[in-house]
Amino acid sequence: MATPRSSTGGENGEGSKTGFTPLVTVVDFHHHRGPEVERWFGVEEGEDPAAKYDWTLLPFMALSDGAHASTEDFSYFTLLRPATDDSPATSLFGISCTRQLDASQLLVRPSDVTRSTVQKAVVVIADSPQFFGMLRERLSVVTSAWFAQREFGDTEILRRFQESLAEEKARGQMNEEVDRDQYLGMSLRELVREFRWQTLVLLKCCLLQPKMLFFGSRCERLCMMQFSLISLIPGLLRNLQDCAGPDLNNYEKKLSRPTSLRTSDRNSLLSYMGLPLQIFGKGSLFGPYTPLQQLDILADFGTKSYIVGSTNSLLLQQKDRYSDILINLDENTINITSTSLRTALALSHSDRRWIDFITQEVNDTWDDSNPGRPKTMGYRGSEEFIRLQFEEYLLSLISSVKYHNHLIKNAQNPKALLPHIEGDPSADFSNEWVEYWMKTENYRIWNSHTDGHLFDIVEPKHPCAGGLTIDDVQRRIAQQVQELHLDERFAVGKEVLGRNLAAGRDKASTIFNKLYADMEALREAQRKRAEETQHSAEKNGSAAYPVDLGKAQQTVSSVGSRAGAYIGSWTAWAGQKRKEGWGRSSSSSGGGGWGFGGARKSRSGNTDSSTEKNYTPLSSPALSSPGFSGMEKIQMSDVQHRASEGHERRPLTQDSFDESLLDAAGSVDESVTSSPASPRKNAEPGRDRAKSIGARLDYGDGHSNAATGGVATETKEEKAESKTDEPKAAESTT
Repeated sequence: MATPRSSTGGENGEGSKTGFTPLVTVVDFHHHRGPEVERWFGVEEGEDPAAKYDWTLLPFMALSDGAHASTEDFSYFTLLRPATDDSPATSLFGISCTRQLDASQLLVRPSDVTRSTVQKAVVVIADSPQFFGMLRERLSVVTSAWFAQREFGDTEILRRFQESLAEEKARGQMNEEVDRDQYLGMSLRELVREFRWQTLVLLKCCLLQPKMLFFGSRCERLCMMQFSLISLIPGLLRNLQDCAGPDLNNYEKKLSRPTSLRTSDRNSLLSYMGLPLQIFGKGSLFGPYTPLQQLDILADFGTKSYIVGSTNSLLLQQKDRYSDILINLDENTINITSTSLRTALALSHSDRRWIDFITQEVNDTWDDSNPGRPKTMGYRGSEEFIRLQFEEYLLSLISSVKYHNHLIKNAQNPKALLPHIEGDPSADFSNEWVEYWMKTENYRIWNSHTDGHLFDIVEPKHPCAGGLTIDDVQRRIAQQVQELHLDERFAVGKEVLGRNLAAGRDKASTIFNKLYADMEALREAQRKRAEETQHSAEKNGSAAYPVDLGKAQQTVSSVGSRAGAYIGSWTAWAGQKRKEGWGRSSSSSGGGGWGFGGARKSRSGNTDSSTEKNYTPLSSPALSSPGFSGMEKIQMSDVQHRASEGHERRPLTQDSFDESLLDAAGSVDESVTSSPASPRKNAEPGRDRAKSIGARLDYGDGHSNAATGGVATETKEEKAESKTDEPKAAESTT
């Protein structure tokens, strides 16, 4: 078995490694005791590094909350290795691969396995996360192969895996001082695409060293986002020896101001400019995955700042206590709870223009099938492009801040100012942010270990210096419109609308088809009933076509009403005529009959001279009826003939019958209306009755006045005719 060996190395704190030999361990989830370390590989027999280094939280870090919800999950965490006789306290880094297997598939099922699934994690502990990108793939393969055996007692594959890691460490393959930050298995393109301009906000927030809390349900994505963010600070991944505890400060103790510069050497340039900006020093903590059991360290008074991640939603309920800024990866939102921090993180116009340029490059070269590589296979928009853009931004930032300090010191000496630099270039990075940053620990370390004239090496100017332009406004409007995802929303709306229209069309078609079928069935039923009626009629000998009784009744009633009206008017006229002139005999004429001029004897034998004197002939209703015009002429001629001859003979049988009948009809009226009155008064009622008869005749002819129950009035012409007829009546009477 290989034993842990430690050694120190590096210059100026850069690349200071402990030479820790990687260890492999297995963490099992016991249904009674919970997560626990099962065995170690790479240590002496019977030795337990967890107990030796007080790693009591190692099982909880290896088995993350919610790991059982996925087939395979990875967790990244930090461990504090206490100081030994030959090495100071330092930070170690762990990566675990968690898998689960159905207990029924085990070849040999132990007695302590009482649940339906077995959950275990294979953990690798190393002294640097720089090679975790490569190590993750190897760990996944080894863990999958070990679970495929279905016999966890056979750990030969895990032992060989640890030995291979130790041999690589011994050969120096893990100690090469090369910049391999981009091989950590994190995608800067995904970070920029998801958070856009807020990516720069997160980077500047890290430099201000607040309490940053990342939350996400997927542990691997949660940890990778944090590593991706801190990798934007050049050289920081190789100098995380103080991130596991707030009491560590080895980096500053071994740091010294550089005295030489090789401009052709990138690492030399970064070191001379004071990079990396050490955000994990005294009072700081870095925990990519932090279990709830470690919250007491976060709440400790000595912990001033940290960047931690959690998959437990309980921390969201206490975000005000444990965070100044909360990054929710499930919702891709950033919530800044500190007011002063929110003001300092407001981007300037130059900052927004710069990050919008990078975001546009990533969006233009985005490939859904391979997010980590541009679809053009070119440099623009690639991981290296993004990393170098942020490196240039940080170099310009620290150079501008150095020049800002130089302006303050030489405010009264214009000759000390750079002639090609106008004003204070640090204003393009936001004055509020610069003032906030000057109060942090990483600024103090950087400012005290760098030269005061760094602006002579790197130009103190923002990469996108300048005020707000129309291009900035147009670009922001275009990005805001793009963020609305109108195309996606419209596509969804079109799909829903088309689906609803199709459903409505089907329903309408079904309704119309049913209605048409019902109509056809009704027509068929009517046709069958008609045929049955016809057949039954033929059998019974009745008419083939039925009579419409309703129309027949209407016709009969109409004819009956007209006939009744006519007969009623005729009877009224005849009765009035009977009262006025029938039965009156003159002295020279012995017979009454139908004569218009003849006088009628009263029952007492006296002649009513006043009636004869004022008599006015009435027009017969036959005059207004064309059907009786011939009959009226005959009767009138006959009556006039008898009146002229003055015969007192007995009238004809027809005349006698008519007279006696009419006399009987009018006797009641005479008895009622007879009264001792003057001749003038007796004549007036006759004239009124004539008017009444004329009105009734009009009613018989169907006039409107008769229909409404009104009384017909005489016109001027009728009055004139009555006046002209009065002398004629007198003559005929005499």
